[in-house]
Amino acid sequence: MRRSGVPLWGAMRRSLRLRLLLGTLASIVLAIAVAGWALSGLFRQHITQQFHAELRLHLDDLVSHLYVDREARPAVSGTPSDPRFEQPYSGLYWQIERTDRREDVSRKLLRSRSLWDAALVVDFEVPADGEVHAHRLPGPEGVMLGAVERVVRLEDEDGQPGGTFLVIVAADERRIAEPTENFSGMLWLFLSLLGLGLAAVAVLQVWVALVPLRRLQQALATVRAGQAARLEGEFSGEMQPLVGEFNSVLAQNAEVVERARIQAGNLAHALKTPLSVIANAAQGLPGETGPLLTAQVEVARRQIDYHLRRARAAAAVRLPGSRTPLGPVVDGLLRVMRRVHAERELDFAVQLEPGLEFRGEAQDLQEILGNLLDNAGKWARRAVRLECCREDGWLRLTLDDDGPGIPDEARERVLRRGERADEQVAGSGLGLAIVDDLVRLYAGRIELEASPQGGLRVRLSLPAA
Repeated sequence: MRRSGVPLWGAMRRSLRLRLLLGTLASIVLAIAVAGWALSGLFRQHITQQFHAELRLHLDDLVSHLYVDREARPAVSGTPSDPRFEQPYSGLYWQIERTDRREDVSRKLLRSRSLWDAALVVDFEVPADGEVHAHRLPGPEGVMLGAVERVVRLEDEDGQPGGTFLVIVAADERRIAEPTENFSGMLWLFLSLLGLGLAAVAVLQVWVALVPLRRLQQALATVRAGQAARLEGEFSGEMQPLVGEFNSVLAQNAEVVERARIQAGNLAHALKTPLSVIANAAQGLPGETGPLLTAQVEVARRQIDYHLRRARAAAAVRLPGSRTPLGPVVDGLLRVMRRVHAERELDFAVQLEPGLEFRGEAQDLQEILGNLLDNAGKWARRAVRLECCREDGWLRLTLDDDGPGIPDEARERVLRRGERADEQVAGSGLGLAIVDDLVRLYAGRIELEASPQGGLRVRLSLPAA
């Protein structure tokens, strides 16, 4: 069973845009999450510090107003600084209790009116004199309180030790939680909006950053379509070295192809000259030796022509930027065919869409159409018809003749090198084989079928420029 993460990983490996976008979005999400967590923590820390600072102010104020009367009872002079101390269950409380456990005095001595009939339960260790401790303890109505407490030693009016007292000031912790929650809610809302804005900016940035690659792709498509021989246009400084290297490769490839063509021509010349000498010498030989040798020389010539044409075409196919208008090539071939078959008065009809161009070499197109038209002219009784249109980036050519046609079982065989449909008709048997090889080199397709005119129909697909 294939895991769901595999397709995404494969898409990331294939797409630079997806990798950049996902990387940027992941960074944004991580940065916002860390920022939100840090800011929420800092705000809670700030609120908590303010909370305890306020409790210490109340504690200091309460201690400053605390005294012991003649009966060794603690008392608070004046009115509490915060009116919430007077409101029952207001969330702000204070309590004073004796810590020296005198038998004649109740341990719970004083408490704020806001406690009403409740009391703060102190179950933590009493701090040393002068120390201020912060604790959490349960309060009225089950509410958790944040508390600060301090031990105070007092003297009575006569200057005698009046006792040791634990002074506690506590407040509802919701004073911390509520602002923190409100702040966190607003913070995450604005951070989410910020994240969406940054994500939109990231998408735009990735799109803009890949514009040079899209321009390079368009330039490459132009070269591939044969509209240019090298990459042209303005590219960014980062892309310019790549463009320069690619143009160098194109120039080197063109040089190699041209050199291969020259070498093929030289090879053909070097081979044909000795063959001509041998053929001339064979004519003077007695008996059957001369004609036999002449026939073999002719076979060698045809084989050399076939392989040289195929090699030249294979090199030309790999050369980008080649494009050939279809109309002039067809017109030139028709003039030749009308002269070759003039004695038979064949009707060569042509119907071409305007502006058709072949993505390849003119010589290869002449070789393909010339062999097909010549073959159709040899077998046709009266008419040959050629039609061509563009469809889905391909040239669709249809060639019909009104000749005898080719049986179904023989159509595949005649495309093989050296095979002929009728030995009585002059030819080498290489014409259709050369056409099939050239068409395959250009990733095209050739099909033979019965023509509505009674003869052979050839369907040909070649890349369009």
